[in-house]
Amino acid sequence: MHLFVAIPALNELDYLPKTLQALERQQTTVPFSVYVCVNQPDSWWEQDDKKSICDNNRQLLFKLRRRHFAFPLHIIDKSSPGKGWDDKNFGVGWARKTLFDHIMNIAEPEDVMVSMDADTVFGEQYLDSIARNFAVHPQQQVVSVPYYHPLTDDDTANRAILRYEIYMRNCFLNLYRIGCPYNFTAIGSAIAAKIIALQKINGITPMKSGEDFYLLQKLRKMAPISNWNDELVYPAARFSDRVFFGTGPAMIKGSEGLWESYPIYHYSIFDEVKKTYDLIDQLYTEDLTTPFIEFLKEQFKTDDLWGPLRKNVKDLAHFRHAFHEKADGLRVLQFLKAEQAKLNISDEQSLRDNWPLLTPQPLPDFATADFSFSNLTTPQLAELREMLFEEEMKRRRSQ
Repeated sequence: MHLFVAIPALNELDYLPKTLQALERQQTTVPFSVYVCVNQPDSWWEQDDKKSICDNNRQLLFKLRRRHFAFPLHIIDKSSPGKGWDDKNFGVGWARKTLFDHIMNIAEPEDVMVSMDADTVFGEQYLDSIARNFAVHPQQQVVSVPYYHPLTDDDTANRAILRYEIYMRNCFLNLYRIGCPYNFTAIGSAIAAKIIALQKINGITPMKSGEDFYLLQKLRKMAPISNWNDELVYPAARFSDRVFFGTGPAMIKGSEGLWESYPIYHYSIFDEVKKTYDLIDQLYTEDLTTPFIEFLKEQFKTDDLWGPLRKNVKDLAHFRHAFHEKADGLRVLQFLKAEQAKLNISDEQSLRDNWPLLTPQPLPDFATADFSFSNLTTPQLAELREMLFEEEMKRRRSQ
């Protein structure tokens, strides 16, 4: 087994060296190589407001090429003048695709792609834990690695990332609770997959944002995803507008008090999805209606959702699989967003209502009936994050 670490880098001169230092500290007998794609649109060289990023990338390339590392480092230059992206196809999705495609062409089927970001650190045993994970579970194809954002000296950033993690962990625990097949958290720095699995799905779809979510969804439609690994990744908690949605943009919006795009989804909406899951076997032979089914009809613009599936599958087991391919993670997330917008329930009340279903631990005393996230102290937000993190780790470990 060989591990191929894939890192996209844009404007990462201040961060990537720390990630490379963490890689140099790795204690593993499994060989690994690191591939970095330094990237940007070529037109940025002519834009005054982008020249600082161009210069940052140029300095990064210079340093990477001059320094000797304790591991093989391969650079894919998509930033030097004449080598950058065009104005239509660019961004982290294209950088990951370029990395993945290159590695898939040279790797063996049982080798492992370790997707990483340039601002992520981890313990000395991280790569060894990934290799051991796949060795102990030879049938396993994909791992969504547990994550934890370390706090910084910037209290505004800390509050934003803590609130964002509460959003993400509430979602994960509820998806786990209802038995959703798509109960993963998509973080580009927290994915490892066998090369053969990536080849079967033709690699990554180059999205400008959310490419990690669509990658995991494609992989999940092929095989189950493991949510457990002995070692965690620790992505940086920082403001970033390089993608349209995800951690960085969420923190920017959140710091301005704008959490509408990242609500604390109420448990009752997840329960509506679960009610439909419970009817899958009946849907194989008859049409039924639920709020989630009606939502799917609107999304697919048809009143006959299941007729074509029944005709194209040979038995109930295949129908169940076809159902979840149609009602996939994207459709579940869209349903959650649409239904949450209809509820006249605050994020704070949603968390209070959800809490007994997420953890046996009592809600802290400070989360009173009229509490507000904005009025909580940073340590109080951290306590909520910590409690949800502990419960999530229990669920991940048990899968």
